[in-house]
Amino acid sequence: MSQWAPVELTKSYLLLNHGPVTLVSSADGRRRNVMAASWAIPLDFDPPKVAVVIDSRSFTRELIEASGEFVLSIPTRAMAGQVLAVGSASGRDGDKFARLGIATRPASRVGAPLIEGCVGWLECKVLPEAGPQQRYDLFLAEVVAAWADPRVFNNGRWTFADERDRTIHYIAGGNFFVTGDDFVVKPD
Repeated sequence: MSQWAPVELTKSYLLLNHGPVTLVSSADGRRRNVMAASWAIPLDFDPPKVAVVIDSRSFTRELIEASGEFVLSIPTRAMAGQVLAVGSASGRDGDKFARLGIATRPASRVGAPLIEGCVGWLECKVLPEAGPQQRYDLFLAEVVAAWADPRVFNNGRWTFADERDRTIHYIAGGNFFVTGDDFVVKPD
């Protein structure tokens, strides 16, 4: 089971600002789903907001439109196989969580589940912006709760002591790269 600690909402953008792949989980009360998304970005600090692209034909989109909420979970290198599998299958064909052995835990403020094994989680409520959703498949949402694994995200900083815990970025065709080493530049 993943460790987790609350992240101050005004600092929750730090979980996404380095551009990792996310797992988008959704639920409408009786059905649930998870998909991979590379296009999730922070938008604002207070209240914190995010944007995520969700194709109009996806099962996840159907569930988000029904519930008005979702969770962005930030997977690790150790989870890359699951990320690829989640992104390559449709939830309309059955429960991906059960089929792929993906463990979850309940969220604190939304009905969509948090994905175990991840290192960050953002619980989100959709902001009613029909234009961008219909025209661009772009969902805007307010972050209502945020969590991180304190082993790798603490005091607003990522620290990857274990290579398997590094966040990942999807390129294409099953190719990923991991978040690299950080460095500090001091102003002159």
